[in-house]
Amino acid sequence: MSFDLKGKKIFVSGHRGMVGSATVRRLEQEEGVEILTASRAEMDLTRQDEVEKWMAANKPDVVFVTAAKVGGILANDTYPAQFIYENLMIEANLIHSAYKNDVEKLVYLGSSCIYPKMAPQPIPEDALLTGPLEPTNEWYAIAKIAGIKLCQAYRKEYGCDYISGMPTNLFGPNDNFDLKNSHVLPAIIRKVYDAKQSGQKSIEIWGTGSAKREFLHVDDCADAMIFLLKNFSGPDHINIGSGEDLSILELTKLIMDVVGYDGEIVHDLSKPDGTPRKLMQVDRLKGLGWEPKYSLRAGVENAYQWFLDNRESIRGL
Repeated sequence: MSFDLKGKKIFVSGHRGMVGSATVRRLEQEEGVEILTASRAEMDLTRQDEVEKWMAANKPDVVFVTAAKVGGILANDTYPAQFIYENLMIEANLIHSAYKNDVEKLVYLGSSCIYPKMAPQPIPEDALLTGPLEPTNEWYAIAKIAGIKLCQAYRKEYGCDYISGMPTNLFGPNDNFDLKNSHVLPAIIRKVYDAKQSGQKSIEIWGTGSAKREFLHVDDCADAMIFLLKNFSGPDHINIGSGEDLSILELTKLIMDVVGYDGEIVHDLSKPDGTPRKLMQVDRLKGLGWEPKYSLRAGVENAYQWFLDNRESIRGL
């Protein structure tokens, strides 16, 4: 199948966030599309009445559900009620309002944390709901799983063309660099930069550093979502990733090299490692013809340069 974007009104929710802003940048490369966005002042996505009013007034043809409350291990473990409530409300309001307003196609963005803590590696799409989740972020994961099921339910009952993409760990422009609630890659960039600037002889990382993670530049994620919008329709979610991983210790050393910092790495063994390994099986996406453009090093260099260029306005600084 092929979905033609020309002449379409496309609503990107969460357009000021990392994924939403990347989606807008990518859509700006498409000819003949009208990009719709809404600030929180214009529409609170957790309020059903506000979402339904905005959707009825603007009548988008396509909706990207990229808005979400996100954070790292500490934030997920500290604010479980906020993470499950806000994400459930956002996705339920957008998906139901899309149905009520005859949206032609919807793309829902999930997360790799939907999979069981001890899922087989690399993680295939059919590992979903086969085992217990990682306890530190199960609230967010349950909300994201509910979003997948909402898309499947509206497809089954009403014939809606709603699809789901599950990205691996994302990073890049407009990331969150607050050490209290950011994800691991931007947190390490921030730590290494601060250490270099202050002349610290060492930096600290959580746990042993042995946990392995996969990372994808957010511009590649946006490209993959638009690729799926154009070329995929079906009830099953699709993994979005690079298909390669590395340990947190290896990632730290890579970032230190990019930043130009040669201090020591100290391990805080009182902190958790999290899931031992989280690598996505991306055979289905690659089989459709999509490949990422950024290598991990090139992506980190891009993210670090954006960090340097935007220090005065970055969230968390």
